[in-house]
Amino acid sequence: MEGPVQLLLLWMLSGVCESTVYLKAPHTVTLEENSEADVLIAPSSPLIQSAVIHFNVTSSSKNCSSIITLPEQVLLPAAAASVRFNVTAHAVGQVTTYLLSNNTDLNSLTFKIHFMVVHSNALLVISQVIGWIYFVAWSVSFYPQVWENFRRKSVVGLNFDYLALNLTGFIAYSVFNVGLFWVPYIKDEFLKKNLSGINPVSANDVFFSLHALLLCLVYVGQAAVYERGGQKVSCTAKVLLVIGWSFAVVSLCVAAAQQITWLDYLYYFSYIKLAVTLVKYVPQAYMNYRKQSTEGWSIGNVLLDFTGGVLSILQMVLESHNNDEWRLVFGDPTKFGLGLFSVVFDLLFMFQHYCLYRRIPQYPAVLEQ
Repeated sequence: MEGPVQLLLLWMLSGVCESTVYLKAPHTVTLEENSEADVLIAPSSPLIQSAVIHFNVTSSSKNCSSIITLPEQVLLPAAAASVRFNVTAHAVGQVTTYLLSNNTDLNSLTFKIHFMVVHSNALLVISQVIGWIYFVAWSVSFYPQVWENFRRKSVVGLNFDYLALNLTGFIAYSVFNVGLFWVPYIKDEFLKKNLSGINPVSANDVFFSLHALLLCLVYVGQAAVYERGGQKVSCTAKVLLVIGWSFAVVSLCVAAAQQITWLDYLYYFSYIKLAVTLVKYVPQAYMNYRKQSTEGWSIGNVLLDFTGGVLSILQMVLESHNNDEWRLVFGDPTKFGLGLFSVVFDLLFMFQHYCLYRRIPQYPAVLEQ
């Protein structure tokens, strides 16, 4: 009897799977203000009975009707391959709506579409292009220092406190970006707290942070094998690192105990990165001052880092203007702080290299003091 029973169960399950129909539609629709667009929705397989699709708006940065006009309902005829409905954009803003149906095959399913109304699609494209340019500039900025170390077969002049702090900072930044961009649970938590629905972390942020982490490990490897001139990580830097990682471990325990959300925990990692960015350049700038030289510290790294920082801030400003959402600048304080403080210190390093210490002397005795 086991054979017939198993066949019956398989037949029932296959019937359930065949009757389940999914809606296919774009997850995000971007429109310019005062424009219209036709949105196509389609069943994954033809419906036996017609379905009425209702729009249930659950989140909006302001009143839905002032941003877009949606139809009250859309009829999806039986056996229809697809159906289109018209959306009219009025003002800049974001609206998320769920598509619900009276059809029993679709009743247990929910599908959402996020509508973004911007000032200009051209600005949207420009912002994306700038994002990838600064990603390339920041990513390439790590290589001149690698080459400088390789060419000299020495890391003398490259501060070890900077190396240690930078490595910690990019570990923290990678955790934040990967979590907010790739982990669905974290992304849902973010959308619940930020009704605009705009994730401040983009794909280039994720790849930049992971690439930077890899290059920081290359720096550490070079420091382990090349001449270092007696340099080592200072006690001050060790204390700062212990404080930072202790904070991360304690926060992990608090999040595991459900006293804070995992989204909050990720933001704590971003604050670690921001704190590191505030202090990591100071030891290198001070070392340059003591040596009265920038030898060992690649100016190519500085110039590319400066370019990336300026473009990063410009992208955030353009996105904020285009979406009328200036919280985007502060929604990712690490990204904003990374750009701002990088620019400030890069200007200092350029002043040291091109103005203060133009003639590179031999290593003075002050290093040994």
